[in-house]
Amino acid sequence: MRGMEIIRFFLSTGWLAKIVLLILLLFSLGSWSVILAKARELGRARKETLAFLQRFRKAQRLNEVAESVGQFRTTPLAGMFQAGYAELEAQIRAARRREGTGAPLRVKSLDGVARALQRAIGAEAERLQRTLPFLATTASVTPFIGLFGTVWGIMNTFRAIGATGSTSIVTVAPGIAEALVNTAAGLLAAIPAVVAYNHLLAKVRHLRRRMDDFLLEFVNLVERNFT
Repeated sequence: MRGMEIIRFFLSTGWLAKIVLLILLLFSLGSWSVILAKARELGRARKETLAFLQRFRKAQRLNEVAESVGQFRTTPLAGMFQAGYAELEAQIRAARRREGTGAPLRVKSLDGVARALQRAIGAEAERLQRTLPFLATTASVTPFIGLFGTVWGIMNTFRAIGATGSTSIVTVAPGIAEALVNTAAGLLAAIPAVVAYNHLLAKVRHLRRRMDDFLLEFVNLVERNFT
């Protein structure tokens, strides 16, 4: 019954109010789809990060980790490892070409390995933050869209008063109701978006700290074993 009342109210509003409410509805649906998808993605990334670190620290050789890295699809550490391992292999192959196949496994530039990991961090951080700007946009824009609808509803109220010369509740109620609904719709779209944005961004930052720590751990391992 309440749903039918909402539909009837929506149909009774003016054309501009309908457009405003539809825009706010689209923003709200879009932000909730981003929230749910990103929350699942970051939750899986956190679990896989812990599992990957355990696998990395238990492995006797780096090629053991390289063989199993495909199992970890969401953790950013997998992409970092692949970038660092590829640079490590490239330097070892270059050293063997210069010194012969019997040469010891050595890297020429530890900084090159660190730079490869840094580039991977940038790419992984960008991937993790993808779609989050939509939440920030929703949080900042929708209150103003709702405010525009509010102002328009109040203008309709004054227009009705001017046309009828009456300030009765029958005259002012439609415009005021339209204005309040637009205000509420703007806040309903903005509040979940801003709360979710801050929460999800904190998770991304936590994973970024994990990536920074893994960079140091990988570089230290290479320094101990290949220099």
